[in-house]
Amino acid sequence: MVFDLICANKHTFEAWFKDSKAFDGLRRKGRVECPTCGDSKVEKALMAPNISTSKKQALAAKESAMVAQAKQMLAKMQKQVEDNCDYVGPAFAEEARKIHYGETEKRDIYGEATKAEAVELNEEGIDFTAIPWVQPTDS
Repeated sequence: MVFDLICANKHTFEAWFKDSKAFDGLRRKGRVECPTCGDSKVEKALMAPNISTSKKQALAAKESAMVAQAKQMLAKMQKQVEDNCDYVGPAFAEEARKIHYGETEKRDIYGEATKAEAVELNEEGIDFTAIPWVQPTDS
């Protein structure tokens, strides 16, 4: 769901949440911030009623097509990575360090890393890129 939000400094912005309960939980934890000023005192703003129009439907169809195209591009990139890199699974951070520090041969790898591991790799100056992985569909 998209919500119109307003911070204590009267900046208004939109944000997407799974539902109202998800917004409330994140807001209580201070994890919803104004993109203009960073204020975490955020509330729902009054919203105009959602009236369906052909223009809105056309925009929704265009957005849906763009999402499908983005997923297709990500899937293509994922296949390139899978075909040309060594999968190291959850040992990604350890392997990336070994390659960076010359403890093992240089090669292209992919795998999983926790957020904490990614921060540590970044702080060590180890070059890597996080890629959103597209889950296969049954269709």
